[in-house]
Amino acid sequence: MTTVGRRGASSPRELTRTGDRLSFVYLERCTVHREDNALTAEDAEGVIHIPSATIGTLLLGPGTRVTHQAMAVLGDSGAGVVWVGEHGVRFYAGGRSLSRSSALVEAQATKWANRRARLEVAREMYRMRFPGEDPSGFTRHELLGREGRRVKDCYRQHAARVGLSWSGRQYLPGDFSFGDPANQAVTAAAQCMYGIAQTAVAALGCAPGLGFIHSGHELSFVLDIADLYKTEVAIPIAFDVAAESPEDVGSRTRRAIRDQVNRMGLLKRCVDDIKHLLLPEQAVGDPTEDDADRVTLQSDHGIELEAGRNYADDFAYPYPGDDEVPW
Repeated sequence: MTTVGRRGASSPRELTRTGDRLSFVYLERCTVHREDNALTAEDAEGVIHIPSATIGTLLLGPGTRVTHQAMAVLGDSGAGVVWVGEHGVRFYAGGRSLSRSSALVEAQATKWANRRARLEVAREMYRMRFPGEDPSGFTRHELLGREGRRVKDCYRQHAARVGLSWSGRQYLPGDFSFGDPANQAVTAAAQCMYGIAQTAVAALGCAPGLGFIHSGHELSFVLDIADLYKTEVAIPIAFDVAAESPEDVGSRTRRAIRDQVNRMGLLKRCVDDIKHLLLPEQAVGDPTEDDADRVTLQSDHGIELEAGRNYADDFAYPYPGDDEVPW
């Protein structure tokens, strides 16, 4: 059996870095299988090959079937896998972290557990989204109110820019057809952003449920990260697509989002932004021990000891006359 310290899977040095991958690949009505280290997608029109190590997120739409071998190579490559419902309204994800280090998730847990530090991260997220305003003194209630107003203004501005009428955000969970084409496009764009954020969070080994703005959901931190790019990427593209035509809004929005996030290197930016939020003292672009497969043992006073050895002879135990090491 493979141990934690000696996993038989590919090492991070052998894999394409998260920031250099395709943001996502969408498939529907096909069978996904494995051939060597590539994925194959087969439908009535034939077979296409997809290098698994270049995928950030694989979006599996309606009518897809996935073999065990395909999932094995996706897990080995660290790709996110998202099962997308009809029109991309719902998604479920899986995958394995590319990072061997727990530095980021430990930093995330430490900041999340401290109420003051948690608020500071939320303020920094606001600052990243809206750089023209300093939120240093904002309470959480003020952050939510100001963010809501900025997003409403963004909807109205882009609706006016493309010449569409806008009566506000309308969304009914589970019903993609609810709302006008602009609302449908915004929904489709949001799902794409969630998939990309989920991939970055999972690849870095962060805890998806420990959010700094969102809470109470298993993907709270994913929602936090996805929202960083809502007004810059998702909303403008959604209105552009809806203005072109009301037909086939969902798939056209996905393709437009895919093209734009690949052009701007959004997946790499997600990785850098997460590192900036959780480990701000470390320069963006520096490694966070991604390539280290290192396990240590916690001791007193913050000291970490090397794992894989017995420390019975190094410490005195309070068991007079007992030579056995307490378990």
